[in-house]
Amino acid sequence: MDSRTHKKTDRFHGSTTAAAPAAALTVAESASAPSRCRSWRRLRRAERRALRREAASTVAVLARARDFAAMRRYRSFPHRDHAGYLRSVHDLLRSLRGQGVHARVALFEPSGFRRFCAAAGLDADTSRSRARYTAEVAATGPSLSYDGEPVRELLSRLLNGADVADTARRPTALGRRHLEPTLCAEADHRARSALAHVLTAAGAGEHHLVCSVTPPTPNPALPLVAALPLSGDSPGPGDESDETPTRLFTVVLAAGLGTGSAGGVVLRTTRGGHQTVRGWRLANGWLQPLTEAEVFTAYCTDPATGEPVPPEPGVAYRPGFPLPPP
Repeated sequence: MDSRTHKKTDRFHGSTTAAAPAAALTVAESASAPSRCRSWRRLRRAERRALRREAASTVAVLARARDFAAMRRYRSFPHRDHAGYLRSVHDLLRSLRGQGVHARVALFEPSGFRRFCAAAGLDADTSRSRARYTAEVAATGPSLSYDGEPVRELLSRLLNGADVADTARRPTALGRRHLEPTLCAEADHRARSALAHVLTAAGAGEHHLVCSVTPPTPNPALPLVAALPLSGDSPGPGDESDETPTRLFTVVLAAGLGTGSAGGVVLRTTRGGHQTVRGWRLANGWLQPLTEAEVFTAYCTDPATGEPVPPEPGVAYRPGFPLPPP
């Protein structure tokens, strides 16, 4: 009896002794699991912060008191006084810059916002629609880089003592001012050729092109912007005499191509009740097509937060057409 009991005891203790290391390992693994989880979360946060620093933001601002008052009509608009609103804008820009994010400031025009919402079938009284309009402004309108200066100073430069629309109405002289005389002819030829190629590839339909160029000058308060609406079964450049929309468009594009300026062209085509958006960037003296993902990102990202916003209903985002070299 004692012998059998001793054997059983030996077997029991032997089993216990053999199992002890596995039990200890299980406990250690359980203790390290939260640590590994925290490390993984820290890594993901670091990756998101790094990616966020590479996602530029554009903040569209109501620069004028009358524009701010016009937006007060919307119940979803949360701001109550213009001065406080501008302070909040300044805080946001400082925060973005502190995170290493390149921030730009554009103008938020209530009248343009209403037209945009009507054309896109959006409810104007939502923050999402304001974010979508800001994305449109960021892609097609003038903007200035925020470098830590007071917001009112930046807005004053953006308004340029008159109205940004003046820049779009008078780009011929401004565009030529940024071109060396010897570059004028070549750049003008390239611009005309690029426009012709874009319209040929676009085919029939209602087209709206926007060219935005920021010349490399000490005074960045004069971004060049030109819009060109075209319609018909066989769209073409049309009349290119001075001060026509076509001529203004080609001069702005020539200024960008001839000086190596940052800029781009956006084409919005309406055909059969559906809209298609395509885009190109200015690079190496020509228009380089954006990918479908780049076009989608430009229009479907909230510039202030970097968060995605839903695409416009009925709008397809497509890559720019490859254009034959000049």
